Amino acid sequence: MADKLLTLNEDQVRAALSYDDLLPALRSALIDFSAGRVTQPLRTVIPVTAHSGWFAIMPAVYRNVMGAKLVTFYPGNAALRKPTHQATIQLLDATTGEPLAVMDGRLITEMRTAAVSAIAVDLLAPHDPRVLAILGSGVQARSHFAALSRVRTFKETRVWSRTPAHAQKFAGEIDARTAATSEQAVADADIVLTLTSSPEPILFGKWLKSDAVVCAVGAVTPNRRELDTEAMRGPIVVESREAAEREPGDILLAHAQVTAELGELLAGKALEKKPGPVVFKSVGIAIEDIAAAKLVYEKIAGGP
Repeated sequence: MADKLLTLNEDQVRAALSYDDLLPALRSALIDFSAGRVTQPLRTVIPVTAHSGWFAIMPAVYRNVMGAKLVTFYPGNAALRKPTHQATIQLLDATTGEPLAVMDGRLITEMRTAAVSAIAVDLLAPHDPRVLAILGSGVQARSHFAALSRVRTFKETRVWSRTPAHAQKFAGEIDARTAATSEQAVADADIVLTLTSSPEPILFGKWLKSDAVVCAVGAVTPNRRELDTEAMRGPIVVESREAAEREPGDILLAHAQVTAELGELLAGKALEKKPGPVVFKSVGIAIEDIAAAKLVYEKIAGGP
């Protein structure tokens, strides 16, 4: 075992993790993943039917570290004012197998999800977007706005939520305006973020500009979707083809075909042109968590 096994709570992770460091770290990790330099199986998801939740195990081996995230999703926690996603990450030395750290993974999950969307926007979206539409008003809406602000400046931001009071509160925090419907929010929007827990479409392709870029984040299980089939008619970019073909309802229910992995495009592959908006379908993969945990560990301990 390492001389001292670190145990890091959320406040300690927060003090060590910034988007300025996380964005380049995840760019490199996604390139390595698509190039086959990461060992990562599909996550194992165990339903917790009695409590309407699920428990997932997400392992990966990356450079000089390896680890696993244990993550839970309990949608009913929102009514209890508890996080719907909670997680712990175990980090180990890949050269010896020695445990290095156990750290809170809730904030890492929040920040790495938003950071990957920001990386996708930076790569796929125009450099002078006018309108950002955010569908959702929870934790991911706030983290996505913070992350995207590192890569783009918007002249107008619109917010829609299924709970109008939540939309008003969030819009006030970021100097945005609210929209009465999701259709009004996305009208003429250059970039659209879907960040809800809705099990059925809240975004329809007929509302979107043909050159819009959509980050579809909220639905990651086979029976849930935030986008309708028409919205999925254009190029589809994902983190992992293997995960995209097994997990997200946005792709599976629309019978959509994956165009490219984000890491391939970051490494220089051209995106195949196809009519319709570009959709980055985020599912979240283990390498993102392990790369973020590695960054936190190195900031605090100086590396394995």
